[in-house]
Amino acid sequence: MTTDFRALFGQLLQLPSVSSANAKIDMGNRNVVELLANVFTDLGFTCELMPLPNQSHKANLIATYGSGTGGLVLAGHTDTVPFDEALWSVNPLQLTEQDGRLYGLGSTDMKGFFALVHAAVQPLLNQVFKAPLIILATADEESSMEGARALVQQGRKFGRYALIGEPTGLKPINRHKGVLMERLQVQGQSGHSSNPALGKNALEAMHEMIGALLDFRSRLQQRFQDPHFAIDVPTLNLGVIQGGDNPNRICGHCALEFDVRMLPGMHSAELRNDIRALIEPIACRHQVQFTYTPLFAGAEAFANDHSEMLQVCEQLTGASGQSVAFGTEAPFLQQLGLDTIVLGPGSINVAHQPDEYMALDQVQPCITLIQQLVTRFCL
Repeated sequence: MTTDFRALFGQLLQLPSVSSANAKIDMGNRNVVELLANVFTDLGFTCELMPLPNQSHKANLIATYGSGTGGLVLAGHTDTVPFDEALWSVNPLQLTEQDGRLYGLGSTDMKGFFALVHAAVQPLLNQVFKAPLIILATADEESSMEGARALVQQGRKFGRYALIGEPTGLKPINRHKGVLMERLQVQGQSGHSSNPALGKNALEAMHEMIGALLDFRSRLQQRFQDPHFAIDVPTLNLGVIQGGDNPNRICGHCALEFDVRMLPGMHSAELRNDIRALIEPIACRHQVQFTYTPLFAGAEAFANDHSEMLQVCEQLTGASGQSVAFGTEAPFLQQLGLDTIVLGPGSINVAHQPDEYMALDQVQPCITLIQQLVTRFCL
């Protein structure tokens, strides 16, 4: 198995591992984690594949070097978002190096991080490790975060410090928003539109429910503010609405999908209870039935203000802790007791779109930073 950085980078890109809420295009990630297990086993790591519950084609990888308490976890996800090859100027499943960039699907978000970790740790393995180094590669971050959630559900314990290598331009991130994605369905009764008494209009009920959600958003924004964020309030976005089938029929069904971006200090269970309490009396007044269900379990907001890991990363990078709007697996690693920071190469601005790339000028600084962290926390 080759240990060349570009070769491993290219091998990782060649293995498609799309995760999606759309079952027709959703894939497993076993090919990626098995490749990583092979190359880290060759370096002397002990590797464990952890299949996801009821999804044997998806798995987390836990690769450990050394033993003892404490230590460092270098974490990332092995799945990518879906892609449309016709929109790419290069092959998305092949490493293309040009104009000082490494192009490919997952190059920066975030398969490339594992190639950098592999390159960074090799020169250090001839030393005695006083605390373990753990490489954590998860499944399904882009769709459900079930990989990280499974670690929490199993109560896995490893390491004391964690760095998640999401693309941050090598700047330490110590807070980000959480997210809920929800579906509200209203079932009324259709009938001839010439006589409203013949039915129960689901669209009219939904209209009032939407008004209640927008009022709820205003109250949340008055209650919660965080100046660390560019958008310093929580948001609620009405994303999809579907309903009815003809202008001359009373609308018998309507569905709304929306998301909520939460600030630190807000909690998904409380929000869902509050939203349900808003909807129930409206449904009762309109004499309609409703179902309110999450599109996925959601991810909590993340904040880590008083952190040794943050202080170390600030010293090494010369950059202060920052906030981002996108979500990561950091809240789950926090639940496992890890002092967690998000910091990695590349830019989120080129992720999730055609011609994703990692800039070459991020490669050596990232390798050096990883080596400094391993030296600090493991040697």
